[in-house]
Amino acid sequence: MKASASVSETASWSIPRSAYIVSPSYDWMLFLLPPVIALLLGYFVKDSWVANDIIEFAGYEQTLAGLLMGIFIHAHLFAVFFRSHGNPHVFGQFKSRFLIVPPILYFGMLTSNWVLISVSVLATFWDVYHSALQTFGFARIYDNKYGNNPALSRRLDWWLNQLLYAGPILAGATMMDHFNDFWEFEELGAAFFTNIPAYMEGNQQYFAWAIISFGCFFLAFYLFFQLRLARQGYHISPLKVYLLVTTGFVSIFAWGFNSWGEAFLIMNFFHALQYFGIVWAREKTNIARIFRVQHYVFGKYVALALFLSVTLMYGLWTEVIDLDITTLWAVTLTVSIMHFWYDGFIWSVQKKQV
Repeated sequence: MKASASVSETASWSIPRSAYIVSPSYDWMLFLLPPVIALLLGYFVKDSWVANDIIEFAGYEQTLAGLLMGIFIHAHLFAVFFRSHGNPHVFGQFKSRFLIVPPILYFGMLTSNWVLISVSVLATFWDVYHSALQTFGFARIYDNKYGNNPALSRRLDWWLNQLLYAGPILAGATMMDHFNDFWEFEELGAAFFTNIPAYMEGNQQYFAWAIISFGCFFLAFYLFFQLRLARQGYHISPLKVYLLVTTGFVSIFAWGFNSWGEAFLIMNFFHALQYFGIVWAREKTNIARIFRVQHYVFGKYVALALFLSVTLMYGLWTEVIDLDITTLWAVTLTVSIMHFWYDGFIWSVQKKQV
């Protein structure tokens, strides 16, 4: 995926090519611009029939935007298996986790409603944490590309990304969309967990003020610390700064205000697009080998088409199945949890896995 010299130079804004993960054109298209693209997408669909008119698909009534977004989200969740099971080095390093844990988790959900409901609620909140870590990972890589110590400012960057993702949720308009998942415990008679949504709603203003106060203090300290590092020879990556600023703005606007009612679309779209970008960038050779097209003239493009087709077919499957059937619902939850868990140890800047 190479661009002409003029396009690359324009896109890089005189930033050295070595500062990018893949290339200037690839990084801008799939890593750096997606948050802004997702925000614009949310704006353009907010009043359209795509986001508002109800359609019937596979016996379910929903909007076209909801259907397509559901397919895309679940497709990116499934894409992790091309990294975990499709990469021989990664698979050999964590073989037991990949082969033993998923069936145990699946069996646990089939035999215990407590496990099933707990995993369902866990997936909602782990998704937020996981999304924050993805941006954190990209930021650390861009920092490392500028020759900085990978451990320097790492903890501050971790906290910054958690604040940018979780903060707007806890303090903003979409908080109850997340905490209402605890109502799933009602069928288990777990009063403690079903009281959580009411508690959060009744005390949201206090959470909001606490997060805003802490956030202002932390951002001021973060900027002070970065300037201090710069005076000591630390090379601030403009790509990292751009990614954090735009992602933070989009997160605050989407999660915090949900002005268009499209927060989930905006945040999940750019996260999934970035994920497809990094998986393909790192695993295209293995993906071509898996589909046995590596020796064909256009093997790379055939592999890309098959990679997208397989993952999107899984996404489509999740949208047509009956989730009231526990055996099927447990499959989707297993894929989701494994995606979140696997990403925690198969992508690592320190281990140079990314």
